[in-house]
Amino acid sequence: MSNKKLPPRWESSAPAIRAVQVAFDVEEEVLQAVRQAAFDNNLSNSDQIRDVLGLEVTHRPKRPRLTVTLSEEDYTALGARFGLDPAQRLEIKERVHQELLAFARGRHGPVS
Repeated sequence: MSNKKLPPRWESSAPAIRAVQVAFDVEEEVLQAVRQAAFDNNLSNSDQIRDVLGLEVTHRPKRPRLTVTLSEEDYTALGARFGLDPAQRLEIKERVHQELLAFARGRHGPVS
């Protein structure tokens, strides 16, 4: 690693810059156990592993968000599904949000 001094605005990020992400190839039962515990504890998988290892877990508020990657074809299909032009991405996003709410509430059909 270089001995160059970090710019002052980056100094608070120095520990994160030096951190190294480690991946583990594990059995399916370990994967499922960590995922389930993380879900039950409202933690990320990474934070759950840190908790299991007795490492500090930062309890920063996390923005509750789900992500999905949508292609042009996906927007075309969703536009057709909702009766919208595929270019109406904000409206499509709102309709997807409504469907996810309906899903969470147990109504798995499209929201009108």
